[in-house]
Amino acid sequence: MKVFMIGGTGLLGCEAARILIDRGHQVKSVALPPLPEGAPIPEEMEIVFSDINKISDEEFKEIAAGCEVFIFAAGVDERVEFPAPVYEYYYKYNIAPLERLLPICKEMGMKRAVVLGSYFSGLVKARPDMKLCERNPYFRSRIDQENVCRRYADRDFDVSVLELPYIFGTQPGRRPVWVVLIEQIAMMDKLPCTLYPKGGTTMLTARQVGQCIAGAAEKQTHGFRAWPIGMYNMKWKQFLKIVYDARGMGADRKIVSIPPWMMKMGMGGIVKDYAARGIDSGMDPLQLPYIMDLDLFTDPRYCRELGVTEDDITAAIFDSIRVSEEAYLGKVKLLDMKGE
Repeated sequence: MKVFMIGGTGLLGCEAARILIDRGHQVKSVALPPLPEGAPIPEEMEIVFSDINKISDEEFKEIAAGCEVFIFAAGVDERVEFPAPVYEYYYKYNIAPLERLLPICKEMGMKRAVVLGSYFSGLVKARPDMKLCERNPYFRSRIDQENVCRRYADRDFDVSVLELPYIFGTQPGRRPVWVVLIEQIAMMDKLPCTLYPKGGTTMLTARQVGQCIAGAAEKQTHGFRAWPIGMYNMKWKQFLKIVYDARGMGADRKIVSIPPWMMKMGMGGIVKDYAARGIDSGMDPLQLPYIMDLDLFTDPRYCRELGVTEDDITAAIFDSIRVSEEAYLGKVKLLDMKGE
């Protein structure tokens, strides 16, 4: 089959493109230049360098002509900072392109669409008592994104949203998103221990996300489906042991789990910093401690249904943090992740 992808040169899109091509499919992608130096972009993938938000509907139809599957491997997450109102930026990068392009894909006769979303959508649906959409613009934007996808799905046009969690892996020349984590925990490097919430998260490697994307692109769902994605469930304490080992500080760093109220006491400075810099946070800093206190775990059977195989998550975390540490220390110059 012929696949049209937005974001095929990014970390996740590139993995998906490689897997799809290895399975005998053709892949064409629109992406923003420049390419990260040394990135293993498949030579067989046809790349059109352009901004999808700036090309006309007719140009899109011409570029995507003959394709059977549409993949949206672009957008931004809560770690990218924007001025107020932040929801407008989430709408611009994560929702508006789908509102415009999904109906065009249907009109062109495409059979399937795959959209990269967030596992926070699953949390919103599982915990309505937390009122997450009311307090977190990012959460609301991801639910709105899923609703757009649901609106255009029917028995003749499948739309799958992959509710992606923490992802580990690197692309040569590209700045990992985990530099943000290094910036946060580095403030505690001189303390005898690291204070962190007691919860945990599900996660997987970038290669496994590529398998999820490829699997969803090939799978008939007869309408809309949101997939809870995750292969490995890990407590923050276990995760941070790997992080400190990757930073060259050893795996025996003492991690002390703290309750939400204690973490919340330290969030006032972040709120003031955002206000001083004109930043509108996609996640409410005062609710974040209660979110991170949860075990945001996922049953791996959904990934296995999409054809995901085992991978070395520890090695992927180690590599991601090692490169992030080098970027944090200014030892390397890398391209930032983009919203495509």
